[in-house]
Amino acid sequence: MENEESKPPRRVRYKGTHPKTFKEKYKELQPQKYAEDVKKVMEKGNTPAGMHRSICVNEIIEILQLKPGMIGLDATLGYGGHSLEILKKITPGGKLFATDVDPLEMPKTVERLKSFGFGEDVLFPRNCNFSQIDTIAQEAGLFQFVLADLGVSSMQIDNPERGFSLKVDGPLDLRLNPKSGIPASELLSQLRPDELEEILVANSDEPYAKYLSEDIFAYLQAGKKLETTFQLKELIKETLSFLPEQELLEKFKKTCQRCFQALRIEVNNEFGVLEEFLEKLPDAVGEGGRIAILSFHSGEDRRVKKIFKAMNRAGIYSEISEDIIRPSFEEISSNPRARSAKLRWAVK
Repeated sequence: MENEESKPPRRVRYKGTHPKTFKEKYKELQPQKYAEDVKKVMEKGNTPAGMHRSICVNEIIEILQLKPGMIGLDATLGYGGHSLEILKKITPGGKLFATDVDPLEMPKTVERLKSFGFGEDVLFPRNCNFSQIDTIAQEAGLFQFVLADLGVSSMQIDNPERGFSLKVDGPLDLRLNPKSGIPASELLSQLRPDELEEILVANSDEPYAKYLSEDIFAYLQAGKKLETTFQLKELIKETLSFLPEQELLEKFKKTCQRCFQALRIEVNNEFGVLEEFLEKLPDAVGEGGRIAILSFHSGEDRRVKKIFKAMNRAGIYSEISEDIIRPSFEEISSNPRARSAKLRWAVK
């Protein structure tokens, strides 16, 4: 008789059509095995757990004017959705270099692309920040196209262990690379109220920045812990408790989004590395090379617009997009996370 203790543990039962926790959604986390279930989730306008739906794919492919044999860079590999479509266009003979700071998701993406037939002869992944584009270009040569999707991947948002989710409690981390830098919880413990206020205003235009920064500082000074996402959410709610009841729910939700966004930007120095990337970008692209940058935050878009315009006036870029390109109504309807996307382009 088989020893009961030797039996493998049973998988958690898939709880109805809408499992709540990340790990319970094992069908969504295995799209190749449960394709029909994943398709149903996407048809409802949702992004399956552990997946990321690339945005403005057709628009980006049109901007980059890809052909077989071209050499380019996907500066933000993520789930690999954009890279997959690019690889289809530049093969045979092409090469795609790709950077991403996330050491947890990048190997999964590389294996996924390999399963589609794009291995190490055409895909050259580098686990580094895209601000190191100059180093990559020294290895690859001048790029004929560059894409940067500045959004946080859904895989990072949905996994509570990463600390990005507002829906499920998790560690207050917010690092894109959990092996580098300090988590948001540690950052908060090091800031004075005026410093935190400046971060909340500069990174997310938070209207209640002064109240929040003072309350967070007082909370920590009292010896209390602020180590999880729900602890910060609860503190934000207490800070906003002076608001009329009919306004509180909506303003609490938006304030949470802005605060977490501001902390994520600060923890990862997102504006700093973006500016470094944009400054180095022209020297890494050959004449006639095409660039597409997809942003999801007004602070990112302002920086892209400003530098593109300055370099266009200086004759570095021969042409830039005059207006932003937004996702189609159909795309936003099927994928609500596309709503805030803004696409700009430039030609060297």
